Amino acid sequence: MTSIAETFRDLRERNEAALIAYVTAGDPSPKYTPRIVDALVEGGADIIELGIPFSDPIADGPTIQAATVRALNAGTEPPLVMKIAKKIKKKHAIPLIFLTYYNILYKSGLESFLGLAKKNGVDGIVVPDLPFEEADTYKKIAGEMAIDTVFLATPSTTRKRLQEILRYTSGFLYLVSLFGVTGARRNLPDSTVRLVREFSSYTKDEIPLAVGFGISIPEQIREIAAAGADGVIVGSAFVKVIEQNQGSIIKTTEKLRGMTKRLKMATHQNTRKI
Repeated sequence: MTSIAETFRDLRERNEAALIAYVTAGDPSPKYTPRIVDALVEGGADIIELGIPFSDPIADGPTIQAATVRALNAGTEPPLVMKIAKKIKKKHAIPLIFLTYYNILYKSGLESFLGLAKKNGVDGIVVPDLPFEEADTYKKIAGEMAIDTVFLATPSTTRKRLQEILRYTSGFLYLVSLFGVTGARRNLPDSTVRLVREFSSYTKDEIPLAVGFGISIPEQIREIAAAGADGVIVGSAFVKVIEQNQGSIIKTTEKLRGMTKRLKMATHQNTRKI
């Protein structure tokens, strides 16, 4: 059992959903990313998702796109992100996931990239622009290295395709909660809750279901967890804090720690589906 699977198992036994916290590596500076992750972990994040800056992040909205620009301008490249991951894993035992685009894996070479990722403590990888139909080699190499391959499903995913994706994804299934790109939203449509309920009927007893895109406040987390999600992914809300306080790492980490605590408390659900 991988560390991601163990984390979801342990949380389910405590009747909690996982809080997966995303930040862009190198934003606003590579030297600050480990301190930012410290604050997220201290606040209660269960899994860390670290974005590798890429020039064309097609799944991301304005907030994370801006973070990517800041990180690239600060000189953040994949080899440096590997070093950041190693530093994080030396200090924290929780699972660490990379979010990256396939061009980075392709340019580095699958075996080289995945080997370095494993060596530096990465437990799973999300590749938003890699469809499962073209992922056989990637899936095989990652499996040999015990790296989870997290695939995405969306509101437009047919139920037949969902069942095929479930054969490929490991660690958890990443459910994109709504149409569009990443970005914090104050209100989620009713269709999101219905979607979580429906997809959880397919993932229950098979693989954890984690829901992302648009989630930013405790009320949303409680609602999604009660609908059957095993985890929630929060990214833009954290990245916005970094953007607004990039002049002070002390203020950034204080605000991130407090926000994470509030969001994590919302994952404690007595009414969650079991």
